[in-house]
Amino acid sequence: MEYVSPEGLRLDGRRPLEMRQIKAEIGAVSKADGSAVFEMGNTKVIAAVYGPREVQNRSQQLSDQALVRCEYSMANFSTGDRMRKPKGDRRSTEISLVIRQTMEACILTHLMPRSQIDIFVQVLQADGGTRSACINAATLALADAGIPMRDLVTSCSAGYLNSTPLLDLNYVEDSAGGPDVTVGILPKLDKVTLLQMDAKLPMDTFENVMQLAIEGCKAVANYIREGCRLWLGIWLSCLYESSARGTLDAELMYEMCVDMRDMRFSVSLSELQISTDVDFRIPRRLLFGGG
Repeated sequence: MEYVSPEGLRLDGRRPLEMRQIKAEIGAVSKADGSAVFEMGNTKVIAAVYGPREVQNRSQQLSDQALVRCEYSMANFSTGDRMRKPKGDRRSTEISLVIRQTMEACILTHLMPRSQIDIFVQVLQADGGTRSACINAATLALADAGIPMRDLVTSCSAGYLNSTPLLDLNYVEDSAGGPDVTVGILPKLDKVTLLQMDAKLPMDTFENVMQLAIEGCKAVANYIREGCRLWLGIWLSCLYESSARGTLDAELMYEMCVDMRDMRFSVSLSELQISTDVDFRIPRRLLFGGG
């Protein structure tokens, strides 16, 4: 099967070095301490974080750092096969371990001794790159929960098909049986926290594919940072308007967000008491769009 046409296009119309469209939503689960939905093309993942909180099993309590736990699962409707996806199978256990170890590399666990942080990740739609999407969703959920971290860990995959390096594989490309490299990095610290590869590659080809995946990780990091800057800008606008008027009308805030649709994002509102004297209405839940 030809995965790259003579015109240099992949099966989904992308160039070999082109990523899929990215979307991220923060605060998707209201009862969680932090949550996020992350989409890479047709792959969609939701993550929820609870903690830091008291350790449920005292025998697992760590005196010098926080206990990080992770549970990965796939929704029954996440693939074309509607069979029940059992929890705790070998693949789910392995991916749970990968996510936990990757998150432990960025969380400042020593600042939260004798506590527990639970990360729940579920795949809602699977179209390749689910591990990377899970890590990116978990990172945003941890940030939304206010968990102290060294850096935001981001992840992306790359492969090698038809003698061509491909960035951000979809399901068809991922199922081709070729080499698939998944990388997670701390972009500001310039450190690799995750490196997994299926199949074998010559060393020079591996280095090229790995570097391509790292560039994809950096692109995801830039996207997240830009989205956070937009959120912060709107939040500061709320503070300014509130200090000038004493209160901010939710309808006015909604109009401000609609007027900024050309920046490819939208905001939904929730009420939050910042001060005992002034009631602010600020965007707590943010949806980034584009890519």
